[in-house]
Amino acid sequence: MVPLGSQYPSPSNFVLPSFISFIFVLLSQFALTVVPRYFFSFPLLAKLVLSAILLLAVTGFGRCCKRLVRVYASAPAFVFFNFLFIWGVYIFVIREAIPSFSDVVFNAELSLLMIGYYRILRSDPGLVPHESSSLDTIMGNINSEVKLDSEEEELSPSHKQHSKEAEEGYPVPRRVRYCRHCKAYIWGFDHHCPAFGNCIGQKNHALFMALLVGFIIAEASYVVLSTQFVTKSQSMDETVLESNPASNLATSTMLFCLLQVPWQVVFLIWHIYCICFNIKTDEWAPFNVLGHLDTVTTMIRSQLVYVFLRFTMLWEFQEINWNKYPEFQLTLQCQPGSTSVETKFRNPYDRGILSNVNEFLAASKSQFWCTC
Repeated sequence: MVPLGSQYPSPSNFVLPSFISFIFVLLSQFALTVVPRYFFSFPLLAKLVLSAILLLAVTGFGRCCKRLVRVYASAPAFVFFNFLFIWGVYIFVIREAIPSFSDVVFNAELSLLMIGYYRILRSDPGLVPHESSSLDTIMGNINSEVKLDSEEEELSPSHKQHSKEAEEGYPVPRRVRYCRHCKAYIWGFDHHCPAFGNCIGQKNHALFMALLVGFIIAEASYVVLSTQFVTKSQSMDETVLESNPASNLATSTMLFCLLQVPWQVVFLIWHIYCICFNIKTDEWAPFNVLGHLDTVTTMIRSQLVYVFLRFTMLWEFQEINWNKYPEFQLTLQCQPGSTSVETKFRNPYDRGILSNVNEFLAASKSQFWCTC
């Protein structure tokens, strides 16, 4: 199935953004080779800081170019070309210094990751067509109504979001939400992922979690293997190692992966937390606002900002989004006989950690392998 958010209406809308992403991947990756080339003797932490500064500089340059020529990159293509670049460096530079077993395992990891990435790009997250009568049927059998904002109402004034269980005996999807980016209703909507170019919903949430774990494992493995390569190269004269483009590429890509792993681990912990307490990202905070950041900078900046906001202002962002959905609102009378009321947050879907995890696994079991 074609991803909801992109749909590629014409070749120019796909080829040009992908080409821009390709250019900026090359620019950012080769810019990172400056660090091992001229700061070879610096400690690892200093190299990481310099690498982060270089990536931010390339990001700023990309934003300036976008404003001047008004072209946009593709976040999925940006991820894909970074993936291919690192795999290419491994094959042509690092592989010769790696034991055969480790080589087979790492190539298998990357192959599975590539297959999974293609599947989630093409997957159906749980689309509920809002132009057909099916949505009206579903929505008409859900108890609690959730108000739409003005923009959503303009697109579909007769449809309202709902998220409570259906009436007894009617097997309909729960927690149908609207994605502004895809302009579609998604069953079990969690968030729109710019890096994967698709919504994350009931039908591909498990695949999303598996890919997140897969990226962490693959990048951590690459860090270990590239470190082995650099360590073996230490037997050479240090001046030769500094001026060796192959060693510089191995070190720079290792630094790139080291910068990715920490925020991805935090991101994974956040999603595990959400699964344990049966809460969706969209129900906690306005992730879609971050989803509209420039696609070139998505993997570098938006996730870091996202994690920072989650863990430094978690309660404030909880109060921003749950008030969109009435089932999360518990109205209490302040004092007996008083007309004033107080609205507090509650999660009607939270049935305890074990039950929540079992529910996620049960819902994912029938969807994970059939995602295509």
